[in-house]
Amino acid sequence: MINVGIVGGTGYTGIELLRLLAMHPEARVQAITSRSEAGVPVGTMFPSLRGLGLLSELQFSDPAGAGLSRCDVVFFATPHGVAMGEARELVGAGVKIIDLAADFRLKDTAEFERWYKMPHACPDLLAESVYGLPEMYRDAIRKARIVGNPGCYPTAILLGFLPLIEAGVVDVEHLIADAKSGVSGAGRKAELGLLFSEASDNFKAYNVGGHRHHPEVVHGLNGRSKSPVTVVFTPHLVPMVRGILATLYARLTDRSVDLQALYEKRYAGEPFVDVMPAGSHPETRSVRASNVCRIAVHRPQNGDLAVVLAVEDNLVKGAAGQAIQNMNLMFGLPETTGLTAPPVVP
Repeated sequence: MINVGIVGGTGYTGIELLRLLAMHPEARVQAITSRSEAGVPVGTMFPSLRGLGLLSELQFSDPAGAGLSRCDVVFFATPHGVAMGEARELVGAGVKIIDLAADFRLKDTAEFERWYKMPHACPDLLAESVYGLPEMYRDAIRKARIVGNPGCYPTAILLGFLPLIEAGVVDVEHLIADAKSGVSGAGRKAELGLLFSEASDNFKAYNVGGHRHHPEVVHGLNGRSKSPVTVVFTPHLVPMVRGILATLYARLTDRSVDLQALYEKRYAGEPFVDVMPAGSHPETRSVRASNVCRIAVHRPQNGDLAVVLAVEDNLVKGAAGQAIQNMNLMFGLPETTGLTAPPVVP
């Protein structure tokens, strides 16, 4: 049994970790922290988790007294900057770390500091961390002590572009990622733009000049490209709770390529990537509450433009579910363990 600790258990990704781990046959949450809610049982804070035995009775605790060093793995569902402040002590105690924030995603400390406006607390540990996208780094994840869980946007964008980049059949200097996310992607916080009356019946782009997930996308694609990539990434906020739809555009340099066969071959055997039949249009609700990314690839008018559609639940494959997928790999379990529940519709 894997003894699990969760730091920051009251945000959306923390709640999602609890929901998924409650049904995991090989994991037991033994510590969950929240300074503001210390002493409150999980089932009281989240009635959706009532009646789940020891988990619903488990109390939030202050991080200082949570006994995280006695865990086998600790998930950080916290703002950026928290995990790197506690990583050295936990790793020294033999605890594995999966950070759902950005502390261990970018290898370049200067790049991290540029995008996240803070110095990195442990560059040496950053150097050994592994980017937690199993479809790209599965073998390294299995051996890792620290995993930087990918951002929600990069998960969809990387999985969508990857077959084209690896095959070398597109112009990598003119890639476009047009992505839309539900409001839960911004976290569980009170913010004017996220209020119901502001976000409902509305659709807007944001951070067009530069989103902090952009360097993740560039770094991931550069690792599989023969030449440096240039990506224009425009995020949008849509009036729904969960889900990401990424529409990706790439100019073909090899017009003889069979795009459908390319994607089916690349993701054959991948348990959480579903390449849909030719002509499909995946919907966000088809992946709601699941760890699946569904992909469809198009070639309008049989021209030289590839259009890729990728959908995921930003809280599951884009966050908590992928984190548990990484945990399974790190502890030698089948990576599907605890993650096979089908999507929720409607």
